[in-house]
Amino acid sequence: MLKKLEVGSYQANCYIIGCEKTSEGLVIDPGDEILRIVKTITDAKIAVKAIVLTHGHFDHTGAAAELKRITKAALMIHKLDAGMIPFPVDGYLEEGQEIEAGSYKFTVIHTPGHSPGGVCLHGPGAVFSGDTLFAGSIGRTDFPGGSHSALIKGVKEKIFPLGDDLRLYPGHGPSSTIGRERTSNPFF
Repeated sequence: MLKKLEVGSYQANCYIIGCEKTSEGLVIDPGDEILRIVKTITDAKIAVKAIVLTHGHFDHTGAAAELKRITKAALMIHKLDAGMIPFPVDGYLEEGQEIEAGSYKFTVIHTPGHSPGGVCLHGPGAVFSGDTLFAGSIGRTDFPGGSHSALIKGVKEKIFPLGDDLRLYPGHGPSSTIGRERTSNPFF
């Protein structure tokens, strides 16, 4: 099960993933609207095992501390972005790390550029790209710690080789595919 909620004034995409076999799940980027997120989790009968922050910007992290308090799930972010948030985390995301939720496995891909600790998650048939890669665009790189060249390099070397058929679920806007972005995204 995959649910996408557009939350907050910046309409950040919060993803709720649940394993149909075990009812375990994870939440990616709970940026705002905690009551809506919790209602979706409750209605789907998901036991949240992990809360993953793709980067430290407030529009992706705003409801994370409250969601952790409610669900008791492990809250994780890359160490290089941990200084952007005013609440403690349970662990740091690292390149190649696997996060399990029921029968699903997600691999952490460190893709700095939008922020120093930006990550993407590669799971079954999908990549959750945070603000690294969007449908037809890329994340801003003019924030402190941003790097246009690092972002482009990370996408070309780590995301595009994963396969054209993978669905792309970005931090804002509609979904896409890796193939569509590789061949038609104007930044590449």
